[in-house]
Amino acid sequence: MHRIFTTSVADVYPHYVAKVERKGRSKSELDQVIEWLTGYDQPELQERLEANTTFEAFFAEARLNPNASSITGVVCGVRVETIDDPLMQKIRYLDKLVDELAKGRPIDKVLRA
Repeated sequence: MHRIFTTSVADVYPHYVAKVERKGRSKSELDQVIEWLTGYDQPELQERLEANTTFEAFFAEARLNPNASSITGVVCGVRVETIDDPLMQKIRYLDKLVDELAKGRPIDKVLRA
């Protein structure tokens, strides 16, 4: 089992916020991206952050967007569409969306609209 699976989303979330804000994006845009991928609205996301939910439980309870498989590209030198472990792939989908948001990609493109 990879260490990230048992890491709390609340431990990583501030890093996501800092990354997007450093590049001129907002926390609300980040939350919108997370909602698109997982189905968690703002109160549900906040509840999971406060409960220190692990990535494993976070994605086990998520209602993954049916268009998530359209997320492609490289994160940490690995193509997200070729990752075999379903949980790791979901985590990397989130990483990829955060990267795209931070790089200034229009929100409608990040959300695969």
